[in-house]
Amino acid sequence: MSGRGRVPSGQPTIADVARHAGVAVSTVSYVLSGKRAISELTRNRVLASVRLLGYHPNAGARALASRRANVIALVLPLRSGIQVPVVMQFATAVVTSARGHDHDVLLLTSDEGPQGLHRIAAGALVDGVLVMDVELHDARVPLLRALGRPSVLIGLPADTDGLTCVDLDFHRAGQVCVEHLAGLGHRRVALLGAPAAVYERGTGFAHRTRAGVVEAAARHGVEAVTLPCEENAAEVHARVVELFARQPELSALVVQNEAAVGPVQAALAALGRRVPDDVSVVAVCPDQFAEHASPRLTSVPVPAEEIGRQAVSLLMRRLRDEPTPQVTLLEPRLTVRDSTAAATGTTTPYDNRAAAR
Repeated sequence: MSGRGRVPSGQPTIADVARHAGVAVSTVSYVLSGKRAISELTRNRVLASVRLLGYHPNAGARALASRRANVIALVLPLRSGIQVPVVMQFATAVVTSARGHDHDVLLLTSDEGPQGLHRIAAGALVDGVLVMDVELHDARVPLLRALGRPSVLIGLPADTDGLTCVDLDFHRAGQVCVEHLAGLGHRRVALLGAPAAVYERGTGFAHRTRAGVVEAAARHGVEAVTLPCEENAAEVHARVVELFARQPELSALVVQNEAAVGPVQAALAALGRRVPDDVSVVAVCPDQFAEHASPRLTSVPVPAEEIGRQAVSLLMRRLRDEPTPQVTLLEPRLTVRDSTAAATGTTTPYDNRAAAR
């Protein structure tokens, strides 16, 4: 007697689906994998049986058949100077986007260095790798080139040849901040950047922002000083006090350190300097930091979700052997809020919208 139409007990198998739908096992496989055209009638019958029986393809068997693990690795930067809430925004975006491509995500920490990448690649645990917290001369880059396993870097090393990279254009972000302040008549500006450890490691985003600030300042006739800034509130306070003791005529700050945003504003208040009446402040930070500050900060947001989505999309293209651009840089956008105003004594009106273009 034929088994067609019977609902099996226990965990259903692909053979159960085939019997229930009245087709060959290979037909079920083709319907689920999409590797061969199947008539719409047969396809719908197979999918109806899959739903009715509650069949889920065995991931291990599927990986063996396709030589794919359907897993990608994300190397997270969990070390000094790194803002964990921002890192988690990237991670959430990557995980969500990967699931949309039927891939799971294996999380690694960057303290494993090249050895961690070699371990997961050599063991065929993942199909591809996403790497964050990229340094200008990153020790992992030569290994990524040599492994022959698709990878995407969230960040830019000094040499991008043969790589696929995506990031905010931090160099341009630094320029945009200074251009906005120069347009408001500010002529003495300071960058309070990432913690010293971030610069010492040669982390790309921090160095690129600093370079952009310095370049734009020179072009617009602005005096600029750049300093690392730690995360501890007491250290931030001391840094701000020292900065204004040495540069009492400073009229604007650019802050690229999410954890320092609140302490910087508190330190300015303690010095009796009002924002934005006495000192304008621009931050390079996620929108939620800028929106919840008091006053709300003019900022260039770090689009963690968009970068994460683009990184996964680029990696999927590499897994399909499709061409990808070597470098994808997202254009920074300035959002003008309450923390910037014309420098004292400036009489020329300034259209804030020009800075966002």
